[in-house]
Amino acid sequence: MQKEASSKSSAIIALIMGTLAMAGCFMAWSSFAPLAAQITTTFHLSESQKTLLLATPVLLGSIMRIPVGILSDRYGGKKVYIALMIFVLIPLFLVPRVHSFGLLLIAALLLGMSGTSFAVGISYVSVWFPPERQGLVLGIASLGNIGNAISALTLPRIAAKWDFSMVYNVLIGVLLVLIVLFIVLCKEMPVDKTKTLKGSLAVAKDANTWYLSLFYALTFGLFMSFSNLTPTLLNGLFKMNPINAGMFAAAFGALCTLVRPIGGVLSDHLRPMQLLQWVMIGIGVFAVEMGLTLSGISPFVTGLVLIGVIAGLGNGIIFKMVPYVSKGNTGAVTGFVGAIGGLGGYFPPILLGSLKQMTGSYAGGFWLLAIFAILCWFVLYRQFIRGGSHIVQ
Repeated sequence: MQKEASSKSSAIIALIMGTLAMAGCFMAWSSFAPLAAQITTTFHLSESQKTLLLATPVLLGSIMRIPVGILSDRYGGKKVYIALMIFVLIPLFLVPRVHSFGLLLIAALLLGMSGTSFAVGISYVSVWFPPERQGLVLGIASLGNIGNAISALTLPRIAAKWDFSMVYNVLIGVLLVLIVLFIVLCKEMPVDKTKTLKGSLAVAKDANTWYLSLFYALTFGLFMSFSNLTPTLLNGLFKMNPINAGMFAAAFGALCTLVRPIGGVLSDHLRPMQLLQWVMIGIGVFAVEMGLTLSGISPFVTGLVLIGVIAGLGNGIIFKMVPYVSKGNTGAVTGFVGAIGGLGGYFPPILLGSLKQMTGSYAGGFWLLAIFAILCWFVLYRQFIRGGSHIVQ
């Protein structure tokens, strides 16, 4: 009985600390977006340079989710989480001390490692809970994504009250506190010492890994893209000041994150793929609506809020299915799915900036989003709805 109570206590602490650590890392990962206007002025950036800078942290944070997820499965999430947060302190220290766009891009690339916290967090938290609770638990753990919203809400105010350097001093302080708490409070997760790299990479041979990756590229890619682009869009379309634009970006990030557990819970009780097809249809509808309302702030923001809620539900639905793809390789599957999902958030800002520079309008980006949603729905329908394939029975 005492051992069971201890195990339950360890699981709850793992869930709480895994979520908080992810939130701290996501604050660092998304720190450029709320400060985009200030950085653009300081470094005299063009529209395409600005969107490249916003997308750069997403690149490494996506690609490196695969090896980091595998390392977490093999050596334990606690060790990997602590090592990751210590590494992220380096780019946080560098960002306010560089004086050229090239060096800022390098610092942004290194800062992208903070985005790999998602793969570590899911791997670390999932092993403590039974399969029938995975939807709810992984939905709660994924609330760490709310770090995007916290950054959007707080960082512009810190920069306005103090300066740009203080923003990164605060982020360093947040991570130092989390490192200490993780060391003191958390136990290491059980790991399979016999697991090999070949065994972990075997998940790449499973078609379901790639189907979930495609769907996550839509839902999580949308979350990351709009979390980073909302301040830029609202400033460019409606001349909104950075603090107010940051509040809207925070609202988007918070809504998208807070509904994620609801998607997980719904997936515990209903067929996830049936739910997911409505998510894709909803994203397509509101992408078209936003593309048609670029001159009206109220309908545009309404579309932004609703597409965020739908994408957040989709994120929770997809990650209900991740632990079922390959038992004992949750970190590896999370790494692959998270990597492709992150890349789904890397290319749109660059593409949107290029389209805006070429055409003078953001509309083309929303038409492409609608087309991608239709494509994902078609694949899901062919394979899982009409085709009858299952990941979760």
